[in-house]
Amino acid sequence: MGEQPIFSTRAHIFQIDPTTKKNWLATSKQAVTVSYFFDSTRNVYRIISLEGSKAIINSTITPNMTFTKTSQKFGQWADSRANTVYGLGFSSESQLSKFAEKFAEFKEAARLAKEKSHEKMELTSTPSQGGTLRGNILPTNKPVFKKESTSGARQSPLPPDSVNGTEDERATVDRPQPPEPPRAEPPHNALTFSHSSSSIGKHLEAELAALKGNNAKLTAALLESTANVKQWKQQLAAYQEEAERLHKRVTELECVSGQSTAVKSEKTELNRTIEELEASLKAKEDELECLKAEMQSANQFQSQRDSLAQKLQVVERRNEALEAQLGELAQRVESQRRERELFRQSLRSLLQLLDGKIFELNELREALAKLLECS
Repeated sequence: MGEQPIFSTRAHIFQIDPTTKKNWLATSKQAVTVSYFFDSTRNVYRIISLEGSKAIINSTITPNMTFTKTSQKFGQWADSRANTVYGLGFSSESQLSKFAEKFAEFKEAARLAKEKSHEKMELTSTPSQGGTLRGNILPTNKPVFKKESTSGARQSPLPPDSVNGTEDERATVDRPQPPEPPRAEPPHNALTFSHSSSSIGKHLEAELAALKGNNAKLTAALLESTANVKQWKQQLAAYQEEAERLHKRVTELECVSGQSTAVKSEKTELNRTIEELEASLKAKEDELECLKAEMQSANQFQSQRDSLAQKLQVVERRNEALEAQLGELAQRVESQRRERELFRQSLRSLLQLLDGKIFELNELREALAKLLECS
């Protein structure tokens, strides 16, 4: 069935700073979709988040993981495989609680799946290992013989397990076994019974010699297999490490391939976005050309402004000089006005004095005239 999303939400994604291990680094520019996925083929749960075509979260849930709420809207968990700590910032406390509940639920499901997988591997590995040892120990030409009794019934030889038993059991096999006492037969079959017993004894001795040779071969093969067990265990550990590495690589690849539908829709959206961006870029380029022309005009205006500024500075300096001259002239005018006022006051006083003198002269003239008339 492949990998299917079972729960999705939106959050801001952060990762712990690999250098300081204290600060958070934002890995998404905005809130993105974070989904739980279930891979039915491998029976594993994963947390996956894509930003465009880039996987910013690809974390397989294991039973030893723990999701911790560090605030009302922020939670985090550590991924030892990715050697990092992921942090999610939600827009509400309810979204954080729902994500934490799903994390605990899928963590428990991953634990149960792992236990079932271990039990299945143990059940599968036990018969396969036994079959391998038997294939290395048992001879290809195992002798099978049958012993006939006087009554014509068939009896099976010693089972192969007794050959692979303890030293005492193998010693018991090495010693010739006495034939079973024949059952009493009627007197007219006595000759036939003695002839049959001697032939069976010879046949048993031949088969017993063959069993001894096979037992020696089996013992050597058992010792050789025991010596190879350690080497097989080392190879198995190396194979398990390689399988874990390949499993991780396959998980990373399936993270991309399993999202083919989402990637296609995102690719279509990206193509549309690219077209819009190209159109916007063309408009921006046209605007940039206009801005370049305006920039040239602005440079010209700037040069004119600089020249005007220089002229303005010259004018301002001249204006300051003129203002200084104007101040001096104003002072001179004021001083002249005061001098003129003083001069007018002097004239007024002089006129008053002159009027007084004229009045006195008039009186003197009148007095003289009267004296002249009287004389």
